[in-house]
Amino acid sequence: MTTPKNIQPSDKKLEITQIKGIIGAKQNQKDCLRSLGLKHIGDSVVRTADAVTAGMINTVSHLVKVEEAK
Repeated sequence: MTTPKNIQPSDKKLEITQIKGIIGAKQNQKDCLRSLGLKHIGDSVVRTADAVTAGMINTVSHLVKVEEAK
């Protein structure tokens, strides 16, 4: 399941998990994943949903799964 392109900036904490590989992805998408701290399929990070993070998630929404952190 991929993430829809509608992540809005807020104060929520998001758990971002990489679910697909970057082979064949555009360079800007690879850069976004690295900036989020994701290197491999299955890697997860917790980030605040600020404007920068929301923009990066929307760029690579087809490669990541986003859930609200607990």
